[in-house]
Amino acid sequence: MKPLIEARNLVRIYEMRKKLFGDALPVRAVDGVSLSVLPGETLGIVGESGSGKSTLGRMLLGIDPAQAGDVLFEGRPMPTPHSAEWRALRARMQLVYQDPLAALDRRLTIAAQIGEPLEIHRIGSREDRAARVRELMAAVGLRLDQAGRYPHELSGGQRQRAVIARALAAGPSLLVCDEPVSALDVSIQAQVVNMLRDLQEKNDIAMVFISHDLKVVRNIADRVAVMYLGKLVEEGSSDTIFRTPHHPYTQALVSSVPVPGKRLQGRVILQGEPPNPAARPSGCAFHPRCPLASGICRTKTPELRRIEAGRTAACHALTGDGAMAA
Repeated sequence: MKPLIEARNLVRIYEMRKKLFGDALPVRAVDGVSLSVLPGETLGIVGESGSGKSTLGRMLLGIDPAQAGDVLFEGRPMPTPHSAEWRALRARMQLVYQDPLAALDRRLTIAAQIGEPLEIHRIGSREDRAARVRELMAAVGLRLDQAGRYPHELSGGQRQRAVIARALAAGPSLLVCDEPVSALDVSIQAQVVNMLRDLQEKNDIAMVFISHDLKVVRNIADRVAVMYLGKLVEEGSSDTIFRTPHHPYTQALVSSVPVPGKRLQGRVILQGEPPNPAARPSGCAFHPRCPLASGICRTKTPELRRIEAGRTAACHALTGDGAMAA
């Protein structure tokens, strides 16, 4: 099966100034990332804050342009941002934002906002659009009497359901969900995640699910990509990543995920904070916090390579079969 969307060596660099009149420092938010997502598949992207997850998601949609690398959608290069071709393609790919209140227009009713993509892309007649809005509201668990309400009149979970309904309005093939449940209560998070999974299976939608919450990612993702300071450090199926994480950073992340009914044992505590992206360490960026760091880790950047079937990792300490080198 061919990928629905594919990223090849994406690079995104921002400039940061230390002082008002100081020299600009380059920050490599995304540094040579390559990945792909199959139709109907969910790829989870995880990592600490500042790892480049959200920037990567926006680059996949063409919202943030890349300084280097390419994004292919159904095997064709992404059109120039804001061109007519790019706007037409936006009906096929949608973004679900982290903060539903900020994503919604407080001056418009929920029904008007859910139906807005249909008007923008001129899909159906007025009657068809109204019927589609009612269908979408029912699909995401909103009552029809809430159609005339404004965002501030709904709860956080209801607002996020409205955001998801709007994203689904034009019948997209790809959803990029950027921390879609982090602003919600834990009890509501499970409801929204289950709803997303059901809607995805029903409509055969591919999904990129960006989150720092590994509990949520484990429940929804088919594959997981782990990011650290703009680079992928490990990628594989969700089952294998959570069962046998190989990269030391992935091991630390997975060890912090609580398992119902079990005590949290073997927790790997990382020392220090993530380095300043504008002062990236030489060699492997993770080496200042890695318990396995050696001389080569301080001087040479590890490449993402295959270590077993369906699994890649970037670590000098790993042998070809995924075991730790002696």
